[in-house]
Amino acid sequence: MKTRKGYKTYPLTVAQKFHNYYSEYCPGKEILNVGTSLTIEFELNIDELRKAIYKAYERCESMRARLVFDKKEKEWYQYIADKEDREIEFVDFTGKTMEEAEAEMTAWTRVPFDKEDEPMNKVTIIKTPDGYEGMYLVGDHRFLDAQSLIGFMKDVIELYCNANFEGIPYPADMRSYTAQIEKDMAYEAGSKAQARDREYFRRLIEASEPIYNGITGPQRLEDARAATGNPNLRAAPTGSDSFAAAIDIFHLEEEPTARLMSFCEQEHISLQCLLVMGIRTYLQKINQNDDVSLQVAYARRATLQEKKSGGTRIHSFPFRTVISEDQTFLEGIHEIRDRQNEVFRYVNFNPTEYLGYRKELYKTPLGMGYESMSLTYQPATLREKGLTDLGGIKYKTKRYCNGYYADGLYLTVMHRPDDNGLDFSFEHQTKAYTREQLEYFYYYFCKIMFKGIETPNMKIGDIIKLV
Repeated sequence: MKTRKGYKTYPLTVAQKFHNYYSEYCPGKEILNVGTSLTIEFELNIDELRKAIYKAYERCESMRARLVFDKKEKEWYQYIADKEDREIEFVDFTGKTMEEAEAEMTAWTRVPFDKEDEPMNKVTIIKTPDGYEGMYLVGDHRFLDAQSLIGFMKDVIELYCNANFEGIPYPADMRSYTAQIEKDMAYEAGSKAQARDREYFRRLIEASEPIYNGITGPQRLEDARAATGNPNLRAAPTGSDSFAAAIDIFHLEEEPTARLMSFCEQEHISLQCLLVMGIRTYLQKINQNDDVSLQVAYARRATLQEKKSGGTRIHSFPFRTVISEDQTFLEGIHEIRDRQNEVFRYVNFNPTEYLGYRKELYKTPLGMGYESMSLTYQPATLREKGLTDLGGIKYKTKRYCNGYYADGLYLTVMHRPDDNGLDFSFEHQTKAYTREQLEYFYYYFCKIMFKGIETPNMKIGDIIKLV
């Protein structure tokens, strides 16, 4: 398929196909929906905000993307419409409770984008019961990830401020989404870089088989071994028999967050490395196993082109570490940092191919895997992304659950804009984990992190005993 409605078509990228892969097995296509609101403690001009949204659409190709299915080739394609001129509604939640308003936006998040040649996102201007004003955005994950969502919302606000306040500069141009697609396609077309990345991950996989470590302990692995009659089985069910999901959020205050960030700055590591260290040490403790693997998301936005082109670029890979209890906390976290830096050089590779090859090599039983959870760290708020012209005006962001999740547990850690604290958002299958189990997990892996940064030269085994 070369054209559609006069527009040039492009194949889906690897990142987009990854989302397609797991959506095929979910009964609800809204599993791909990402819903977020951004509201500001300020009275906005609704007409001017609407103009800013249309202008942001004009500047961002990926937000004008459409899907089409080629029945002959049995493949999905994408193209970019010239403009978005559909209605942008205004919904005033004044007179309702915040719970009622959030319930309605959650319902919006559960309406799938399942039609060809139609927009893959929807923006609604909102006024919430607390007097904040702004917008709600829901988009299909094949065209939107956390970074591109932040980029689009930031662009809307900067366009609005430029048009309505003196001295606010016009925002820098977005970058071409189609140019980035073409670059990704060139990588996929048998490039030397792709061959290098494939070889790296094949060697990594072939080195040895991982082992499942559950967030509630080894019971799932023991049950899987009993069910299969294989006492040496190393995989276990990573989720439940139901995709029904919820989001449970736990909040870390500003002062303890600042202590974590200060340690990271001092040791020249990312917060993601510290989070991985805390999580894998907790799994090490509760499973009594030094060999720990979890799924880690990589944004793949190192260049300005990648940061400003929109779309979805998330690739997720298993991150495995074998760290002895005899090592110090600091030694462990430096090992994680070095390994993360190494893996990042190869993350353009197809994660579906990675997982498929591993499954084939180790004959992993259907429905089983080695990672009990996935981790995404979202490193910056809108303000830290450059949205500094709001001055002291407060703003809020909130995620909404689409009702489904393809695996057992996904943890997203984000900075809170109102107090610089951290939100730990546990998106999970409700049959797989309870809020109480997640709260226990959150409490103890945080205790490990704080004990580690307080006594970084303490052995991991001693930290495990103390917490």
